[in-house]
Amino acid sequence: MPLDRPLNSLGFAKAPADTRVVVAMSGGVDSSVVAAQLAEEGYDVVGVTLQLYDHGAALAKKGACCAGLDIHDARRVAEEMGFPHYVLDYENIFKDAVIDEFADSYLAGATPVPCIRCNERVKFKDLLETARDLEADCMATGHYIQRKDGAHGPELHSAEDANRDQSYFLFSTTPEQLAFLRFPLGHLPSKAATRELAAKYGLAVADKPDSQDICFVPNGDYASVIEKLRPDAIDPGDIVHVDGRVLGRHEGVIHYTIGQRRGLAIGGLSEPIYVVKLDVDAKQVIVGPKEMLATRIVPVREINWLGDAPITSRDEWHISVKVRSTRPPREAILRPISDTEAEVELLTPEQGVAPGQACVFYETVGTRILGGGWIWAGGR
Repeated sequence: MPLDRPLNSLGFAKAPADTRVVVAMSGGVDSSVVAAQLAEEGYDVVGVTLQLYDHGAALAKKGACCAGLDIHDARRVAEEMGFPHYVLDYENIFKDAVIDEFADSYLAGATPVPCIRCNERVKFKDLLETARDLEADCMATGHYIQRKDGAHGPELHSAEDANRDQSYFLFSTTPEQLAFLRFPLGHLPSKAATRELAAKYGLAVADKPDSQDICFVPNGDYASVIEKLRPDAIDPGDIVHVDGRVLGRHEGVIHYTIGQRRGLAIGGLSEPIYVVKLDVDAKQVIVGPKEMLATRIVPVREINWLGDAPITSRDEWHISVKVRSTRPPREAILRPISDTEAEVELLTPEQGVAPGQACVFYETVGTRILGGGWIWAGGR
């Protein structure tokens, strides 16, 4: 092979036909476009779809990743574009690695983000190893995020379209995984551009609606799922004001999240009140005024660091962080405690910072993601 052969679009010095790429296909428009585009470019594409939970239940639920109808849609795209497609039963892995922790975290008063754990423990771990077993050169997904080559190796960058950026859900991608992964949609200016490509390739999923819910949580009703998974663990208790007054009763802390205002069913107060703390041991939902939600210091652990220098090489890092997926990055100071634990000081206090959410690190200037970790206790 000539040493001066130009790189193909996936970064390999060989012809697309000699480059095998496994595409993780959910059945949605994003991953379908990735597979179709790579197939049209002449790559040796293998489509893989994961069955993550009960197929019979999945058939009745549209618009959720990896459900029965979506498996059918992924298979149809593969048939249309002429590449092989496989469905892998990951139900037990998904339950052990994602669903059980989701339920236990909620019962412990946290607000988990199962999509991050799914990427971390299933898609970018077990599925990635399956791609290697299939002798693939890389694995491609439909995530809206960018992989760029830097001076020290591949870097993770936010998507071109800030409204579609999924970096919050991918902070735990390791450098080793990043070397094997490709994200062909990250540079697109909008979701409309993705749908235009789907129409160009004649894909039946071109107008398919985006999934809105966590795949195993119908209609966003977390509590009903947890009640089914842990029926003996739901205990009623008191709704208590921070001043000690008992204001009412609740049917389980799983029905509440930090920062919640609606649905408290408490009247007769002179000011709006919010959930400011969940005390699982005492079975109490603690409420108070909005100013009590303001948090400046955020403890973070299980850090995945993607910076060029070790995180502990400095006492402080001036960065930007996201503490919720829907919020823009805000300036902060990161103070490492160890390679995997740190304290984050928000220069402007944020409201509703909750244990179980992710805290994702960004460069203050530019689009690079420096990693992130998990908020493990209430901030201050």
